Amino acid sequence: MRGLADAERLRRFLRELAREADADVAVYLTGGATAVLLGWRESTIDADILIVPEQDSLYRALPRLKEELQLNVEIASPAHFIPELPEWRERSLPIERVGRVSYYHYDPYSQALAKIERGHAKDLADVAQLLARGLWNRSGSGSCSGPSSRGSTAIRQSIPRRSGSGWTTRCVRDPSPRARCCSRSTSSPWA
Repeated sequence: MRGLADAERLRRFLRELAREADADVAVYLTGGATAVLLGWRESTIDADILIVPEQDSLYRALPRLKEELQLNVEIASPAHFIPELPEWRERSLPIERVGRVSYYHYDPYSQALAKIERGHAKDLADVAQLLARGLWNRSGSGSCSGPSSRGSTAIRQSIPRRSGSGWTTRCVRDPSPRARCCSRSTSSPWA
């Protein structure tokens, strides 16, 4: 029986999976893997990933890596529970690049909606953590303009964020650990 995955086991999986890539690819982590790597859970029962574009070499390596690392790995994303949201890739949070693989946390908006849809207690606790850590905001305005972003409490930080033209910044309304963030995009799944 495979054990629970802690942050070290997940990081080892990411390193080993990257060795198998034969072309540039993005791997999106979601669910428990996001919770563990961002620090609000100690472990998860599996690593949910999405490989974009699909790459046979990575899929072929998964059974071996699962056994070697005693890790449950599932091909899963929020789009398996809810309709795929526009601009989910742009809202995904970069983790690191290892070799030819760029790792991301799948879009927090999508993760939250999928967890709300499932409605399990652990999922709802994860949604609360996503909000508390400022990975999405309650209003979901998706805009850094407006009354709440004026004045001394609104600051701009260079937080790595992928866009079609490279890296952008996000508006951070409050620099405290409970900061609410939003993208500069004008579209929002919460509108």
